[in-house]
Amino acid sequence: MSVHQHPSDRQASGGTIRVGGDANGVLTYLIDLPPEALPSVCRRDLERAWHAAREAALGERAGAVRGFRFNRPDGSHTDLALADPDACCWVGAIDRMAGIANPAGMSLCLRLLALIELLASAPRIRSLFHLAPDGAELQPALLRTAASQPLTRDARFDEAAFRTRLSRFVSGFQPEAPRAAQRLSGVRS
Repeated sequence: MSVHQHPSDRQASGGTIRVGGDANGVLTYLIDLPPEALPSVCRRDLERAWHAAREAALGERAGAVRGFRFNRPDGSHTDLALADPDACCWVGAIDRMAGIANPAGMSLCLRLLALIELLASAPRIRSLFHLAPDGAELQPALLRTAASQPLTRDARFDEAAFRTRLSRFVSGFQPEAPRAAQRLSGVRS
């Protein structure tokens, strides 16, 4: 495996990303920041990443298998493997668009993946986006939240924290589902 470091990749946050590849085209990223320390991104950049990923998927562009190791100052780390063909395609598009060998690009990449995962698994936010064969319509508040919400240790969004932040941007959005009120009627069944 060859490894190279991008000299411009050291940001004010102190994070360096080294990239290596093997003969099979598998890319490995060694990141000197944990996912939760990656910077926020601009909403418009996340929207551009969404569109770039969609265009790559429509063009059936394959992406490389990638492995990520996020190192923490205490010596612990988080390892992520990205082998799903769709996710590889999306990440390849973001890499071509913004580069992911720097903290901002890596953050953009992981935020897009975390947002896609959240859209698929969080029923409480489904009213804020519409998926159709010709594309997706996302409310700007959803993108703004994904751009600014910190990632977790495992490079995902904490759903409850995401909903709470989202409620700041969306009028009438409730971060928690309403609980069924218990009635005290005195009637026994």
